[in-house]
Amino acid sequence: MFTGIVEELGEITAVENLPDASRFRLRGPLVTEGAKHGDSIAVNGVCLTVVEHEGEEFTADVMAETLNRSSLGALVVGSRVNLERPTSVGARLGGHIVQGHVDSVGTVVERKPSDNWEIVKISLPAGLSRYVVEKGSITVDGVSLTVVDAGPDYFTISLIPTTLALTTLGIKQPGDPVNLEVDIIAKYVERLLGDRALPSSQEATQ
Repeated sequence: MFTGIVEELGEITAVENLPDASRFRLRGPLVTEGAKHGDSIAVNGVCLTVVEHEGEEFTADVMAETLNRSSLGALVVGSRVNLERPTSVGARLGGHIVQGHVDSVGTVVERKPSDNWEIVKISLPAGLSRYVVEKGSITVDGVSLTVVDAGPDYFTISLIPTTLALTTLGIKQPGDPVNLEVDIIAKYVERLLGDRALPSSQEATQ
C-alpha cells in the first residue's frame, strides 16, 4: 500500500519492448536504497515489482494489461516519473490509501497559474465520476490530491509549489495523459451497498 506522497522524481533510462510486455530500467537514488528483488515501487502511481537492482537503478516488467490501462506505455528514455516506496505498518498516512492499481487514464485539459498555486483541470473518463467528489481524495500520477471541483467529465486540483517542483505534475501540459486511481473506499462502499439499494430503487419505480 502507498500513500500518494511522492518521494522523488526518477527517470527512465532504458525501455525494452517485449512481445506482450515492456521492461523498464529506472533511476531513483532514494527509492533504490536497500531495494531488493520482489520489492514494490510505485511508478507514476502504478505498483511495479523490482526485478533487478544495481546502484541507483532498478528494472521492472510491465505486462500488457498495465500498459493498456495506464500511461506507462507512453514512457520513453528520459521521461521523468514519480517514485514512491510502500508505506510501513505504523507509519503516518500523509496522503490517503493508495493501492497502485490505476483505474484509468485522464488528460490534462488546462492549467491556470496564480501567485502561490496552480489550478489544473483533468478529464474524467466515463464510469469514474461517481467516485470523485468535491474535497475528496484522488491519485494523479501517484500523487495524493484533494479534488477542488468535480464535474460530470472532469475534475480540478490545486497544486502548491512543492508539488509543482517535486513531481511530474509540474511539467505536465494540456494533452498529456495522467494515471488516475480513485478512492478505494468509495468503490467498496458502492459494492457493499449495491445489492441492498437495488430493491428500494425498483420499488420506487413501481
